[in-house]
Amino acid sequence: MNDRHTPPPHPAGSASGPAPAFGIADPEEFGRGVFHERHPALVQRLCDSNPYGPGQRSRLQELLAESASDTAVVRPPEETTPGRARWLEWGREYFGRPWREVPFLWAESYFYLRLLECVGYFTPGPWQGVDPFAPMKAAELADPALEADTAWLDGLDRSEPAGAFRTLLLASLYGNRADLGFRLVRDGGAEEGVPLLADDGEALWRHLSGRPPGDVHVILDNAGRELLADLLLADHLLLTRRAESVVLHVKPRPYFVSDAVTTDVRDCLVRLASFDGEAGKAAGRLREAAALGRLRVEGDDFFCSPLGFGELPDGLRAALSPAALCVFKGDLNYRRLVGDRAWPATRPFAEAVAGVPGPLVALRTLKSDVVVGLRRETVERMDAARPGWRTDGSQALVQARLEN
Repeated sequence: MNDRHTPPPHPAGSASGPAPAFGIADPEEFGRGVFHERHPALVQRLCDSNPYGPGQRSRLQELLAESASDTAVVRPPEETTPGRARWLEWGREYFGRPWREVPFLWAESYFYLRLLECVGYFTPGPWQGVDPFAPMKAAELADPALEADTAWLDGLDRSEPAGAFRTLLLASLYGNRADLGFRLVRDGGAEEGVPLLADDGEALWRHLSGRPPGDVHVILDNAGRELLADLLLADHLLLTRRAESVVLHVKPRPYFVSDAVTTDVRDCLVRLASFDGEAGKAAGRLREAAALGRLRVEGDDFFCSPLGFGELPDGLRAALSPAALCVFKGDLNYRRLVGDRAWPATRPFAEAVAGVPGPLVALRTLKSDVVVGLRRETVERMDAARPGWRTDGSQALVQARLEN
């Protein structure tokens, strides 16, 4: 176990402040590998997938060189980039400093804003508003094996309610392995039956089945396979009246390679509707639910910010606070939920999410360093048996905080 996984000497909330944020400078840090391995692979894939011209390709290469440099400094967004004023505020401590001195979460988020600048996403012209990751998303959604992947849904209505709910919950969780950014430099990581290091699934079932149906908000992660599973979970909650309505929170613009935007929800529903059996029926029910206002899609700018969920803007906080449940999908949302810092893995989950309103659950496959809420014996066992368990996609968790 290397030093960055050693619990900090002072717990969060002590006079010494929070645990240190993960960075991108140390060659042993996961974040440095993202900037030096994953990002170059991503840019190559973008140039292979999109007919970008010399100017776009040159700007992408300049961004790669700048963000991986030990001396190049972080420059502000371009004058015409939407949200520039907010980014100037969010980055007031970082602009003009070397990239290597910037926290990993902030640097990674800002990299994707700059990437959109490089390809002309914000600039009037033929590439304005064009999702650079769309070809990769489309290729995944076109996989003929997808329909077979949902065959387990047929006959699920004959299962007892708690078992059916758990099946849909785990499908949504394990769909998180289908992360295109992660797969650029990995082999997919995990097989069926990814081990659960923490499992609050039963408590979650009791929470949803022991109260009148309310609004369930799902803060989405990836498009493609994962979003298909998320839509099936949403359908199940609506069909069984575990939820009065489901709100899907997408990113308002392309972000982190495969993160879901509004058009991905549409495309996944179209693909789902082409399936036979229960999956195709679920697509029809979801379309009807949307028409009745029971399924809604929303996309706040906050979801493309580098901020933690403890810093929710007032409007979004007011929308999420009365929810029966908020479901936070995936690794990035987990980092923003608990703080992308070197917390002790045994730090209580409820303590880590204390600044986030309402009942909530995190469904996550581990693909980055941060993790909280684990038993000490679990951490010791994993450190001894599998040194890369925090970042290799081989482990998963269901962690809930159901009372404030």
